[in-house]
Amino acid sequence: MPLPILALAIASFCIGTTEFVIMGLLPEVAADLGVSIPSAGLLVTGYALGVVLGAPIVAMATARLPRKPVLVGLATLFVIGNLFCAVAPNYWLLMAARVFTAFGHGAFFGIGSVVAASLVPRNKRASAIALMFAGLTLANILGVPAGTALGEAFGWRATFLAVVGIGLISVAAIAWLVPSDVAEPSGGGLLGELRVLGKLQVWLAMLIASLASASLFAFFTYIKPYLTDVSGLSRATVTWVLLLFGAGMTIGNIIGGRLADWKLMPTVIATLLAMALLFVVFAKLGAIAAVAVASVFLWGVLIFIVVPPLQIRVVEAASEGPNLAATLNQGAFNVGNASGAWIGGLAISWGMSYANLPLVGAALALVAVAVAVLSLALDRRALVQT
Repeated sequence: MPLPILALAIASFCIGTTEFVIMGLLPEVAADLGVSIPSAGLLVTGYALGVVLGAPIVAMATARLPRKPVLVGLATLFVIGNLFCAVAPNYWLLMAARVFTAFGHGAFFGIGSVVAASLVPRNKRASAIALMFAGLTLANILGVPAGTALGEAFGWRATFLAVVGIGLISVAAIAWLVPSDVAEPSGGGLLGELRVLGKLQVWLAMLIASLASASLFAFFTYIKPYLTDVSGLSRATVTWVLLLFGAGMTIGNIIGGRLADWKLMPTVIATLLAMALLFVVFAKLGAIAAVAVASVFLWGVLIFIVVPPLQIRVVEAASEGPNLAATLNQGAFNVGNASGAWIGGLAISWGMSYANLPLVGAALALVAVAVAVLSLALDRRALVQT
């Protein structure tokens, strides 16, 4: 792994741990701050909203600034935000600290992916982005379980202090290893960045990202009751199954980068079709524990195969000003997270059983396939016209 990309991966590990570790610490946070667990759960929602709202604001505010100082600044923001989380005396200040921290999330991954792609030859761009995102997938395997165990042993504030330590390492690594002249902003500045948002292919790529993410969270949000009630697994076993899901994400991320460098849109289409098929397997055979466990692993592989291709798709479609578009794409993933969870919850409230909930994910994945096919068709028509 090139050292500058390693520095970005360390930061993405820190960010991923910050985002997801709170879910393993909800009982401790709720008890310490005197709120209900559902109220503590809103700290997850608050972070997601911070990502969606903060991504365009930060990207536009930094459009004309050199990329390296922006990345150092965003990594520093995460350090400060997590320090505020660790010392927050009450629930609302913790919520404010979470939202503040999240403001840099989308911009870091958006700008970081542009920087990572600029550090390698054109035919290795998706792989470079995948290496950067490897920190995010490893956070689910290592950072979140370790952070949860640390919080249970020494209190939830200790977890955020540990993330502060990792964040300081990432700040130093970016400052030391990332070249000063990397991926300088285009001469068009903010107007140039906004101009590329008029391209249909940019919006289609973000729509695919949002639909793919929604297909995941329509079911994944309720994966624990599915595995316990439908597949018959114990709660303790579910924890290990979710770690297996994280391992699948890491493998899929690496595979996705390499496949995207070979055939980008065919990789996206084939993977989304495979996801739809896997959802059907969940619905039909998920009551068999061994099938459910294997499917969770494959699910993790498939969902992260599409992440590097979709990110590089936006970067290439918005090549004249990629920073804002790449940042907005991170917001699109989070919009998918929120809308997918809402759609899944709506299906359950309308009487759909957990056993049939995967069919909602399958339907969303097929809609994403249709958009991807349209995008590829437009590419080919433009090539013929050229």
